[in-house]
Amino acid sequence: MSKTLRVHLALFLVSFIYAGTFTIAKEVMPVFVKPMGLIVIRVWGATALLWLTHALFVRERIRDRKDYFTLIKCSFFGVAANMLLFFKGLAITTPINGAILMVCSPLFVGIFAFFILKEKVTANKIAGLVLGLLGAALLLLGPTLSFSSQTLQGDIMVMLNAIIYSYYLIIAKPLLHKYSPLTVIKWTFLFGGILVLPFGLPELQGVQWAQMPVNIWWCIVYLVAGATFLTYLLNGWALRHANSSLVGAYIYLQPILASVIAITLGKDELTPAKVLFSAMIFVGVYLVSLPRFPLLRDKK
Repeated sequence: MSKTLRVHLALFLVSFIYAGTFTIAKEVMPVFVKPMGLIVIRVWGATALLWLTHALFVRERIRDRKDYFTLIKCSFFGVAANMLLFFKGLAITTPINGAILMVCSPLFVGIFAFFILKEKVTANKIAGLVLGLLGAALLLLGPTLSFSSQTLQGDIMVMLNAIIYSYYLIIAKPLLHKYSPLTVIKWTFLFGGILVLPFGLPELQGVQWAQMPVNIWWCIVYLVAGATFLTYLLNGWALRHANSSLVGAYIYLQPILASVIAITLGKDELTPAKVLFSAMIFVGVYLVSLPRFPLLRDKK
């Protein structure tokens, strides 16, 4: 299997796992665990898995002390601020509002990549980002979408989370070329875990652990092992071998996969419009992955 195909499979798996996060997280919070408390569980659970996996398979050290400063930045933007805003916002807004706001991330990734990493802006990247965003927006827009005053605060938090996560994808890339993704992410989560403790510990004190149903425990396992440990690891590996715009563009697939999950569970139905909008997203991701339009390549 080629490296390019492995990158796409890794990013697809990340999108598939994230697609269920909106609904699964809402099952847990705020009834059983409040948002900030759930973040502490998620971050420290993933931190334990990351450090154990790193000790068994990598055992790499940070060679340059200056890189610790960048790791602290990654922990703030990629873990602490990102998760605090996302989960707090999701507790206030609706899953659909949160999903449609998150698909704005690739646009911010493209902007940051241009100004910070000096990635080239090509016609196909612009067309792919716009087409993907349009397809995702059309797929998510519906009678249940409502940006009302009741959800406004949550909507703003999710939007800020999208911007912050996009910035994280940019600043983490140089480190991921220098070190193993496991090395970068284990330190990012350790520092991030320290940052979220003051916000989440008070909410954990009110959790009724003994009264928590088994299905909620499984939801927490999914959020820790799947939506945190595995997704950050796969995203980090893909970011090392692909441009930031492609990694960000895969966020567009989440609405498609969320719809597939809903249809499979009998909670939604397939329509011609959904097929069309999904095709727009796939084409958009394909265009972003191309260096240039085939018709625009230099002729020899």
